Amino acid sequence: MFTGIVEEIGAITTLDKTLAGTRVTILASTVMGDLKIGDSVSVNGTCLTVVSRSERDFSVEMSPETLSVTTLGSMAVGTPVNLERAMKLNERIGGHLVAGHVDGVGVIRSRRQEGNMIIFVIEAAPAILRYCVGKGSITVDGISLTINEVGDHSFSIAIIPHTAKVTTLGLKQVNDSVNLESDLIGKYVERLLQDRSQVPKASPIIDKDYLQKRGLI
Repeated sequence: MFTGIVEEIGAITTLDKTLAGTRVTILASTVMGDLKIGDSVSVNGTCLTVVSRSERDFSVEMSPETLSVTTLGSMAVGTPVNLERAMKLNERIGGHLVAGHVDGVGVIRSRRQEGNMIIFVIEAAPAILRYCVGKGSITVDGISLTINEVGDHSFSIAIIPHTAKVTTLGLKQVNDSVNLESDLIGKYVERLLQDRSQVPKASPIIDKDYLQKRGLI
């Protein structure tokens, strides 16, 4: 589990693709502090497991499925990536609860400067937009962000100069792809409502006085 607060931008240094999957080595500094083999790391919003590490980098392995449903399949040596270690339960959650399970890939359809902010409009599939609400949360390439508006085929976000500087979103341009993860809360609420619709209707409220008068209770 993550918070969507990116710790640093890393860079792909090696990329070894095989039929069984892909092994990637990522140059990093901040996340290397207490990183251990077996730990989870969010790489552009995708939860991956560390399989080896050195003083200056770590390696992860990705299955063909991961490569096909995220933007990681288009990575190359030198590609910058957002990195975040798994959250600790005794720390503040600066963003929102992020599972690192990418729901789909969105495409940036517009980018414009508005004051000191950069406004992005991101096209997304209906399966993702159904969980998007104005002022709600969404994860874009591992970054916890607030949704400004939701349209029929897209949503908009605004990023401050700090976010543009410390994440890869500041480098993104029109037609670039991004990993998207919807807010977990919306998914759970939908599932609970679905389950409730399958449960028989509750019994009518019983008048206790009525039952007592008839010696039934």
